[in-house]
Amino acid sequence: MLSRAFLRVVDLLPLPSLRVQRLIAVAVVLSQAGISVTGAIVRVTSSGLGCPTWPQCFPGSFTPVPHAEVPVLHQAVEFSNRMLTFVVTLCAALVVLAVVRARRRREVLVYAWLMPGGTVLQAVIGGITVRTGLLWWTVSVHLLASMLMVWLAVLLFAKISSPDDGVEVAQVPAPLRWLTALSAVALCATLIAGTLVTGAGPHAGDKSADKPVARLQIEIVTLVHLHAEMLVAYLALLVGLGFGLAAVGMNRAIRTRLIVLLALVCGQGLVGIVQYFTHVPAALVAVHVGGAAACTAATAALWAALRSREKVGAAGTPAAARRDVSLAADDRR
Repeated sequence: MLSRAFLRVVDLLPLPSLRVQRLIAVAVVLSQAGISVTGAIVRVTSSGLGCPTWPQCFPGSFTPVPHAEVPVLHQAVEFSNRMLTFVVTLCAALVVLAVVRARRRREVLVYAWLMPGGTVLQAVIGGITVRTGLLWWTVSVHLLASMLMVWLAVLLFAKISSPDDGVEVAQVPAPLRWLTALSAVALCATLIAGTLVTGAGPHAGDKSADKPVARLQIEIVTLVHLHAEMLVAYLALLVGLGFGLAAVGMNRAIRTRLIVLLALVCGQGLVGIVQYFTHVPAALVAVHVGGAAACTAATAALWAALRSREKVGAAGTPAAARRDVSLAADDRR
C-alpha cells in the first residue's frame, strides 16, 4: 500500500532523461567523496568536538551557540560538516526519485536505495564518534564507510548509464576480472592501514586538555611502513593488471580508466612521502583523504568497465558478442 502511494506521488514528477539521471549520479559521487574530505578538515583543525553533542550541536540547540570552552572556529567547521550531510541526503533522495520515476531495472533501484541507506548509517556512525569522544577506531570506521559509499556511488553511475534492455557482456577474460577484484582488496587493506596511521598520528580531532582523545598505542613509524607496503602491493597488482589487459586487448574506456588510476595511486604515494618527511602537515592530510576517495572511485570505475551491458540485436545476440565472433572467424581465415 505504501509503495503504491509512493509510486503515485513519484509519477507526478517530470520524467528525467538519461542525461539528468547521470548528472544526479555524478552529484552523488561528488557529495560522498566531498564529505570525507570535509571530515578530514574537521579532524586536522581539531574541530571534532566543535559540536560536542549529537544530533544537537549543543544541549538544547541544533546550531552553534557562544561557549567559553569551544572556539567559534571549531564550532563553524564541525557544524558546516554536519550541514553537508543535508547535501548528501538531498543527492541521495534525488537519485532515488529519478530512477524510480524512470522505471529503471531492479539492479539500478537497489543501488539507488543504498545511497540514502548509507547516509543514515553514516549519521549513526558520526553520532557514535561524537558520543565516544572521537575514539580512534570510530573515526576509522567513519572514513572506511565513506570510501564504501564512494565505491557504491560510482557503481550506481555505471548502472544508470547502461541500458535496461540488455545483457551483461564481459570485456576481458575472467582471470583479469579476478585480478582487478584482488587489487580492490589491496586498496581496502591500504585504506585500513591508513586509518591506523591516523589513529596513532598527531591529528586526533580535538585538543581539549581536560579530556584528551584516546589514541592507538602502536608506534606510528611501524604503521606508516605497513601502510606504504600495502600501497606498493596495490600498485604492483595494478601494473600487473595493466600488462594483462594489454596482452588480451582492451577498449578505450578501460585503458583510460587504468591510466587515470595508476596516476592517482602514484600521486597518493608522493603525497604520503611528503607527509612523512614534513611531519604530517594538516593541509596534506585533507589532500591525502581526497586522493583516497579518488583512488576508490577510479578503482570502482575500472571494475565497472570490465563488464558492459549491451543491447540485444535482431539475431538475439549482443552486438559486442557478434563482433567478437566475427573477429574470431576472420582470424581463422
